[in-house]
Parts: sequence; structure tokens; C-alpha cells
Amino acid sequence: MNTLKGMNARQHGFTMIELIVVIVILGILAAVALPRFTNVQRDARIAKLNAARGAVLAAAGMIHGTALVRGGVADTAACPANLGPGPATADNVTNVCTESGRVQILNGYPTANLPGIIDSSGLTSTFPSTAAALTAEGYSTTGGGAVAGSILTIRVNGGSNVATCFFTYTQPAPNTAPQVGSPAAANATGNTAGC
Repeated sequence: MNTLKGMNARQHGFTMIELIVVIVILGILAAVALPRFTNVQRDARIAKLNAARGAVLAAAGMIHGTALVRGGVADTAACPANLGPGPATADNVTNVCTESGRVQILNGYPTANLPGIIDSSGLTSTFPSTAAALTAEGYSTTGGGAVAGSILTIRVNGGSNVATCFFTYTQPAPNTAPQVGSPAAANATGNTAGC
């Protein structure tokens, strides 16, 4: 019993070997966790890109459905939210009225620009969308326009190369649907390499 009592009285902390083992284990964990953490950020940017693509596809379909139902006949009353392109009363040929405001259309689909597909898809929390609001949400755009064949490139900011973290929306010709690029495999209409 005296031996146990004597051993307890001498030990006051961790030995040097124990401390070194703990530091080595923490170093190994950090070396394994850091690459996983950066992959999570990349995965989040890819998910954001895919969510934006889904919002664009859904918005194009809903606006096209609205334009078809209204059949090009102008509304009789002004839009409840008097925001967006065109006159206060939507003509349903160049613009349609939504709950947020008017969205610019061509050939029954949102145009490939801010007042068209970006406003209708809700990629920003403001209506009408601005480039600054888009940047604040972590997106950027290049190209686009309000004529058939216009290509709007939608990018997610923050990755290693913004130019290769994108998908495209192509304004359709009459009687065709818009083309929305897929970033699943790197190509001219979509890419996730730089996310």
C-alpha cells in the first residue's frame, strides 16, 4: 500500500511521450480533415450551380406556361407590382406579369438577360435584378441579350476558376425551347472544374 501511495505522490502531469503522441495524432487528423473541408466548399458551389440551373429550368417552364395561357392577349389591368420592363400593363408578347413584377419574354420564354431569366428564376432577392445584387448572392453573368440565339452564361463565384464554374441559357428561336447547359460533363454549355 505504501508503494501505491508513493507513486501517486510523484506523478503531477502528463509525460513528454504522452504529449508528443497527442500532438502527432492531432497533426494527422488536421492533415486528413483540411482536404475534406475544402472539398465540402467545392461541393457546396457545385450544389449552388445545380440549384441555379434548376431554378432557371423551372422559371423558363412557368413563364412559358403563363405566356401560352394568356395567348398574347394584353392584360386589362396593370401588374400589381409595377416593376420590370415594358408598360405597367403586360402585353404577354414582350413581357408577362408575375407576382414580383414584369418579366421580359421573347418567343414565349424569358429573355437571356437580367430582366428575363434572372428576374424570373429568383436568383437574387431583389426585383428587378441588378448586377450588384447578383454578385451579392454569389453569382455573375456574361453575354446574353433579348434576341433569339443570345447566350447568357451564369457563373458561381468563389471557386478556383470562376470561368469554369458555369452553365448557359440560350434564348430560343420561335417554336423551340431554350437550351440550358448541363455542367455534369465539362463542355461549352456547362462546367464544374473551377467550382
